[in-house]
Amino acid sequence: MVVVFIFFTAPVFTQRAVFYAKKKTICFPKTTEGAKLNYRYIIKNTGKAPLEFYGFDTECTCTEVTLPQNPLKPNEQNFIDIVFDTNGKYFFQDRVIYLSTNTRKKREKLRFKVFVVPKD
Repeated sequence: MVVVFIFFTAPVFTQRAVFYAKKKTICFPKTTEGAKLNYRYIIKNTGKAPLEFYGFDTECTCTEVTLPQNPLKPNEQNFIDIVFDTNGKYFFQDRVIYLSTNTRKKREKLRFKVFVVPKD
């Protein structure tokens, strides 16, 4: 009887959300200090359970992140918007955004790179 219960309930426990981003790393063109760079990551839930975002971490307050407000249903697509303020940033910048989610990894990441030319 226990074996039958485990056999029929196991698929329910293995259903997970799966985070997919069309591009996880992007490179902005060379930029002069002071510009605000915007990007919209296209994301999708390729799993079998709703994908939830609990929050995010960035390396500095120079990066603003806007997450989807509602969970993404399986096969649903949405966006994560970022704004990077280059004020006070110089030369090669390599930034990672850590996303807290309900995926198997629990922590997904997005990344962007840019070379910032200092103002004269």
